[in-house]
Amino acid sequence: MLPALFAILIGAPFAADKTSPHPHQGVGERFTNPKPTTLTAEEVLSISAGKAVRRQVRSDAGGRGIAIMDIKASPAKIWDVIADYDGYPNWIDNLERAQIYGGDKTRGYLVEYELKVFGMEIVYFIDHDFFPERGLLTWQLDYSMESDIDDSTGYWMVYPSPDNPSHSRLEYSVDLRLKGWIPGIVENMLANKGLILATSWVKKQAE
Repeated sequence: MLPALFAILIGAPFAADKTSPHPHQGVGERFTNPKPTTLTAEEVLSISAGKAVRRQVRSDAGGRGIAIMDIKASPAKIWDVIADYDGYPNWIDNLERAQIYGGDKTRGYLVEYELKVFGMEIVYFIDHDFFPERGLLTWQLDYSMESDIDDSTGYWMVYPSPDNPSHSRLEYSVDLRLKGWIPGIVENMLANKGLILATSWVKKQAE
């Protein structure tokens, strides 16, 4: 590990605290009624070839990313995989822990996540809202607890693929805001690698 990075990690003011509220009630984009993404002809060909389409918009505070792919599985099977939080550490790189602490499968779970990146542990608390009749699961931080990230909002969307009747289309989007003490190298890894891996593990487990 680079000496400068090591020094930053040692002095990082880790703030995750279940007994204190988050400093704010949300700064990221809220996805209350997202619509299926309109794809270009090139992107349709890419998805038809079994690849994922990924888009990303970076900003000083973080960035919004989206990943889209077709999966040879029913929506019900895909939702079962997404709701299997106990399996996440086995499927997602750098995720040490995903622990349910409230909610239920019908309405959506409250989940505590712990990432370990370059020796840094990042803990955050997510409140999921499930709308099965809309094929939609949204999330935001659980603002009743203080997370190590500034904000995270996003959604999973599952619907029949318009280009392949035997497949379901999966969309994932996240607006990630990190705190200033998190080094840029960690931010870039979470934003870039995280989006690349965002849906690939769901496809693997569902198929």
